[in-house]
Amino acid sequence: MNVRPAVLADVNACLALDHTYVTDHVWQMRVDEGDANISVSFQTVRLPRLMRAEYPRALEQLLDDWQQGEGFFVAEVDGEVRGYLDGRIQPWQNLLWVTNLAVDKDLRRRGIGSALVRHARQWVKEQGLQGLLVEAATKNYPALHFYEKLGFRFCGFNDQYYLNQDIAVFFVQALR
Repeated sequence: MNVRPAVLADVNACLALDHTYVTDHVWQMRVDEGDANISVSFQTVRLPRLMRAEYPRALEQLLDDWQQGEGFFVAEVDGEVRGYLDGRIQPWQNLLWVTNLAVDKDLRRRGIGSALVRHARQWVKEQGLQGLLVEAATKNYPALHFYEKLGFRFCGFNDQYYLNQDIAVFFVQALR
């Protein structure tokens, strides 16, 4: 496997990857509002059957993201792009905000996503940034579990973040 900065020809390969996912768990959000407080909690809930879900982002944005020239990396396996990580530097937060991380469906759980994150961590350090911020839909349990496994910690949510109205949760990892 080779992880490297993306070139223009890679954008179409990224678009061609199967971004769908299957899950048997979700993070269920609960909001309790009182007179003087608001309490929000997330609970992992097992679904009665497997759920197939579409990727919540408009992928047409990838070309614009690549043109920004910030934190867009691809993972090649046998000379073919099989995954990518797309992020933008947030100068006011001094971090890379990863908006897209995808591995082709047939090659998931083989270390490609982890390699992309490791590469991004190194790049972030070289840029003098202090960390990474990632996002996922509450129903994308495989991604939520993946980020937790890599040491990211929950740092917030937006209940109307994606165009399809999925709830986004955010995780951060500080790098020293």
